[in-house]
Amino acid sequence: MEAEPPLYQVAGAAGAQGDEDRLGVPDGSGAPLDELVGAYPNYNEEEEERRYYRRKRLGVLKNVLAASTGGMLTYGVYLGLLQMQLILHYDETYREVKYGNMGLPDIDNKMLMGINVTPIAALLYTPVLIRFFGTKWMMFLAVGIYALFVSTNYWERYYTLVPSAVALGMAIVPLWASMGNYITRMAQKYYEYSHYKERDEQGPQQRPPRGSHAPYLLVFQAIFYSFFHLSFACAQLPMIYFLNHYLYDLNHTLYNVQSCGTNSQGILSGFNKTVLRTLPRSGNLIVVESVLMAVAFLAMLLVLGLCGAAYRPTEEIDLRSVGWGNIFQLPFKHVRDFRLRHLVPFFIYSGFEVLFACTGLALGYGVCSVGLERLAYLLVAYSLGASASSILGLLGLWLPRPVPLVAGAGLHLLLTLGLFFWAPAPRVLQHIWILYVAAVLWGVGSALNKTGLSTLLGILYEDKERQDFIFTIYHWWQAVAIFTVYLGSSLPMKAKLAVLLLTLLAAAASYLWMEHKLQRGLVPRQPRIPRPQHKVRGYRYLEEDNSDESDAEGEHGGGGGPGDGVEEEVAPSGPRPCPEPGGLGRRPCPYEQALGGDGPEEQ
Repeated sequence: MEAEPPLYQVAGAAGAQGDEDRLGVPDGSGAPLDELVGAYPNYNEEEEERRYYRRKRLGVLKNVLAASTGGMLTYGVYLGLLQMQLILHYDETYREVKYGNMGLPDIDNKMLMGINVTPIAALLYTPVLIRFFGTKWMMFLAVGIYALFVSTNYWERYYTLVPSAVALGMAIVPLWASMGNYITRMAQKYYEYSHYKERDEQGPQQRPPRGSHAPYLLVFQAIFYSFFHLSFACAQLPMIYFLNHYLYDLNHTLYNVQSCGTNSQGILSGFNKTVLRTLPRSGNLIVVESVLMAVAFLAMLLVLGLCGAAYRPTEEIDLRSVGWGNIFQLPFKHVRDFRLRHLVPFFIYSGFEVLFACTGLALGYGVCSVGLERLAYLLVAYSLGASASSILGLLGLWLPRPVPLVAGAGLHLLLTLGLFFWAPAPRVLQHIWILYVAAVLWGVGSALNKTGLSTLLGILYEDKERQDFIFTIYHWWQAVAIFTVYLGSSLPMKAKLAVLLLTLLAAAASYLWMEHKLQRGLVPRQPRIPRPQHKVRGYRYLEEDNSDESDAEGEHGGGGGPGDGVEEEVAPSGPRPCPEPGGLGRRPCPYEQALGGDGPEEQ
């Protein structure tokens, strides 16, 4: 039985007819060059192109899953460690036996101040850091700072905990701004790799139609927030498998608690100062912290090894080359855009509602009535409800754009009104099912809020030159809201619910008014992104750009540049005359360099 011939002929090998093939062309050393280095006879260019872009799409999916998993692990480790640390430091016996008169409550207060106050300055440095390091490397460095915060808990002292908390506060806004920018860029890349034939027909300089990447963005944001909300459940694993075995039951911890829910004042007023039956051994604490440190290190490796770049190298250079002064100013200049101004109340409410779930609902209603040992299960219910409901963000594929966001706001409105008139009795477990239902429903509203806002920003601002600015503004306002909650932690529960309710109503009304303006055809006024100024010898732009000029001014005044979504004009490829010499020390223009001259010195 004869062997089948190989699919591709081996170059230089003699065939069945000796040194000549069937057409009489000599093989071996006497073969023509085209036969040796030319394409294979069975090469299918269209099939290879299809396989190439399929690999590119799979790479994008890998990037989204890696970034989502890295964010989940990072935030889960941070929340779990912070929660365990605050519970241990709250116990009087633990403080006196382990740390004596070191002043641990004062250290904890300064640490929380560093985490909550430092992000207020993030608007000044976040865009500069993202443009300087790049989106992927900013994510990696921020995750590394979270890991640094975990590592300092091996040796709990003022000079370890407080500086690491300040560094963590500085990394909060850059991490989540770069994450939001990264997911949006992945959706745009997936669209490019899925419609590569259309792009080839339109030309590489032609931008895709506006909103074309929106379906992929909805899917990717739903995936990202499904993973992100699981971080609240992951954070409870140290409580469930370690710390719960050392806690007193509710009859001891809630002995002096008189009122809960809407009648409560501050955070857990009257809660017992001793919550630990026995003190955990130092070796067990080191094991738990080592596991958390290993998970944080795994998150760093995921971001470093599996997340690809958000931009091409030339795009990264262009993003940096607009000038560091412009990069610093552009987040403030975007305030002129009425869309952002109308969304600011929703940004603030987004920070309020997640803090209320973790402190107001979980502590003021949950722990205050059913004990500290059930805190972990309440937060797990919130986490699973939010993670599963993030898929509801896909309703935006079929429903009008405002529906998911307004639906989440409406659900939170009903829950807030219900909580406003509910005061559960302390040490009573009959109403625990109401707490679980409220936690799950609050998670559903949080998922619709987070996925809706991030998707909306990715659709409204799809130009890659301004996405990092937009997500920086979004997460900065969230940080301002969290700082406000930190300042008002001692307020009565009725005051907190009233502020939450008013912010929610203002956010929903402002957002619907923004959508009404867009339907009327009102054009937003955006700052113009200046052209990159590459500092390379012989390569520079000869036109001055007014970065303060908006799109409308450019269109009506005739001297402006391109606006949002409009491709910049490409300089003609032919030689352009040199400007008049400005002195013997000037640089040669590209036309002089092409002729081989060095400028006026050679003339």
